[in-house]
Amino acid sequence: METSVAASPPGEREGMGSAMALAGTTVVDISNFLAAPLASMFLADFGADVIKVERPGAGDEVRRWGEVRNGVGLYYKAVNRGKKSVTADLRTPFGVDVVKRLVAKADILVENYRTGTLEKWGLAPEVLMEINPGLIVLRVTGFGQTGPNSRRPGFGTIAEAYAGYVYISGEPQGPPLLPGFGLADSTTGLMAAYLASIALHEKRRSGRGQVIDLALYETLLTLLGPQVVNYDQLGIIQERAGSRLPFTAPRNIYRTRDGKFISVGGSAQSIFERICQALEIPDLPKDPRFADNRARLKNVDALDAALQEAIGRFDRDQLMHRFVELEAAISPVNNVEDVINDEHVRARENIVALHDEELGGPLRMQNVVGKLSRTPGAIRHTGPRLGEHNREVLVDLLGFTPAEVESQGIALGASRATANR
Repeated sequence: METSVAASPPGEREGMGSAMALAGTTVVDISNFLAAPLASMFLADFGADVIKVERPGAGDEVRRWGEVRNGVGLYYKAVNRGKKSVTADLRTPFGVDVVKRLVAKADILVENYRTGTLEKWGLAPEVLMEINPGLIVLRVTGFGQTGPNSRRPGFGTIAEAYAGYVYISGEPQGPPLLPGFGLADSTTGLMAAYLASIALHEKRRSGRGQVIDLALYETLLTLLGPQVVNYDQLGIIQERAGSRLPFTAPRNIYRTRDGKFISVGGSAQSIFERICQALEIPDLPKDPRFADNRARLKNVDALDAALQEAIGRFDRDQLMHRFVELEAAISPVNNVEDVINDEHVRARENIVALHDEELGGPLRMQNVVGKLSRTPGAIRHTGPRLGEHNREVLVDLLGFTPAEVESQGIALGASRATANR
């Protein structure tokens, strides 16, 4: 397979930070796993200097998640792109001192330990904000800092069920289904980065920091649509409906003549009529059962049967051409190989290739989300080696002596910048 964007050689992207929107913003990331590290990833994508503190020897758990190549965890490389890695055990006085020295120079601290853990280690927000009153403390936990469940452990899988997403996911006669990726973690990461940006904006006015308290289930609960208002006003509980939606039709996955799948949505009346024109069933919208969206919702079984019968007469590529020509809404059901090789994805540079020293060559990953016209984001490098920036941060930035660092069993290697010279 071809590479969508040429791989950048070592160090080429290191100088991009000065032109980026969050240049000059320092983030201390002491989190693990996925949601909170994704938040700092989004901030790094737009120029923030993110210093990730990991456990000596083991590092972030994500280093051992999922697939590996040459002993290197691939997902870590994407989630922790653009960050610096230093090692320190936060359960020790040295680790506590590292965090305190870092936050004295930082704008944001990101953490996702169980409620009460930072306080136990002597790193409570009030302690850190006494050192730096302008510090923003971003706290991501399963259930938040308050409430009867606040001290319960929580992960994305738990949050997806708790928020109500899993209940509505699946076929009507089947069991509830969990998503096939870290949905709660990913949405929480986005929301956390958004809230941190809001707090940074407010800090420009007041000069003061604040604590952000975000639970894993909360963003997903909000994104689930009209469930709460529908239940509040009408007593409706949304049930599983496969790929259908309770407020618009058609909306489903259909099989083509050549055994492939397409996704079709026709919430606007004009789009539904174009769909029928593309499928050579122009009289279907004249049927009273399908005359408008509300009628189609009441007769959705008959609607899907009619559409599937028509779609089954065409091969997928033939349908794609007809739908696009008539400006009807359609998409092939892509796998990841389809996405990477898609001409539109290539044109938008949604996949980027970066040189990775550990893997010894280019590594493709999803690019920065969104395009700013004047201060665009960029991935400066892939996720670092464990402790790659120990000397640069612990000695050069924080002022520890090499002997102090090495007495903790922490190795001092050359930083990425030094190694690239």
